[in-house]
Amino acid sequence: MQLFQQIVLTTVLAIPAASAFAPSTTKGATSRLFADETAEEAVEAVVEEISTKLNVPTGGLNGWEPDSSKFAFGLPGTIAPFPDFDPLGFADTADVIQIKQFREAETTHGRVAMLAVVGLLVTEQPLSFHPLFDTAGKDIGPAIRHLDEVRASTPFFFELLAVGIGAAEFVRSLRGWETPAPGGDGKGSLLKEGYYPGDIGFDPFGLKPDNFEEFSVMSTKELQNGRLAMLGIAGMVVQELVNGKEIFVNLGLAPDTFDPSSLPVKF
Repeated sequence: MQLFQQIVLTTVLAIPAASAFAPSTTKGATSRLFADETAEEAVEAVVEEISTKLNVPTGGLNGWEPDSSKFAFGLPGTIAPFPDFDPLGFADTADVIQIKQFREAETTHGRVAMLAVVGLLVTEQPLSFHPLFDTAGKDIGPAIRHLDEVRASTPFFFELLAVGIGAAEFVRSLRGWETPAPGGDGKGSLLKEGYYPGDIGFDPFGLKPDNFEEFSVMSTKELQNGRLAMLGIAGMVVQELVNGKEIFVNLGLAPDTFDPSSLPVKF
C-alpha cells in the first residue's frame, strides 16, 4: 500500500506542473484543490476511495494485536493435542518481527505443499490427469519423473513456469515486504509493519472473515492443513525415490503398469 500511495502522490503532485500547459480554468481548479487540503491528505483520500471501490484491504493485521505474554505473540495456529508446539524453542527467543517472518515462511511453504500434494496425486495412476500436457494416454509413472516427459513434450514450459513464479513472488513482495534502505545493514524488519503474514489480499470467493475470532479459526485450519501437506509431500517423494512406484500403486489401489524405459530421460 505504501508503494500505491507513492504512485498516487506522484500523480497528485504532477497536477500543478501539468497545469502550466493547460487553460487557466484547470490551473484554478488545481489551486483550489490544494487550498483546501495538503497533498498528503489528498493522497490518503484518493487511496481510500480507490481501495474501497476495488475492495482492496488498506492494511491492518486482521484484528491481531501482538501480545508478548502469549505464545508466538498470539498468532493463530496453536491447537490441541500439541498446543504451543515449539520443541526447538524458536518462538522463545524471537521478537515480534521474527515471529511474523517465521509465520510468513510457514504459511507460504504450507500453501505450496498443499498444491504439490494435489498435483502429485491427480497426475498419477489411476487418475492420470494431465491438463497441461498431451501425454498421448501413456503411463509416465510416478510424479517425481514427470518433468522428464515435460522436457521432451513441452520444453518452453519451464520458461513460462519461471515467469509465473517470478510474477507471483513480485506481487507478494510489493504487498508485504519492506523496500531495502540504501546503505542499510539489512537487520531491520523484512515485512511491512501493517502486513499480516500470508495475507496477500487474494480472496476471489470472499471467504475471509471480518473479525479476528473467525479469522483465527480459518487461519489455524489453513496452517494445520499446510503443516500436514508439508509432511505428506516429503513422505510421498521419499517413497517414490525408494522404489520408483506411484503412491496409489504402493497402496494397492492402482495397477503397476509403468515402464521406466519408456521415458526420454534415464537414470
